[in-house]
Amino acid sequence: MPTGLYRGLLVLIGLGFALAFSILILPTALQETDVLRFVTDGWANVYASGYMLDTISCWWVLAVWIVYEASTGKVRHGWIALLLGVVPGVATGFAVYLLMRHKQLQGTA
Repeated sequence: MPTGLYRGLLVLIGLGFALAFSILILPTALQETDVLRFVTDGWANVYASGYMLDTISCWWVLAVWIVYEASTGKVRHGWIALLLGVVPGVATGFAVYLLMRHKQLQGTA
């Protein structure tokens, strides 16, 4: 895959998810005064629970990867991607990390 296409798709997916999150979820989340309900509603049924568990597990996998690469000195500032992995979500955080990683590794090659 050409580098430009790779980067373009990551930007499209990361921003696309952030935009969808901003339109679909953020307005309701900002109106919610009960933080516990906001968190527990993601576990409303077995299907939602499966997606929540997958999302949380993916964030942890990303966190392990980021911490490992930070400890080896390969990629810096991965914590930004971890924050974006919480809000708006893992899709955006993961895309940002891959873009940061690509840029930093290209600079060291």
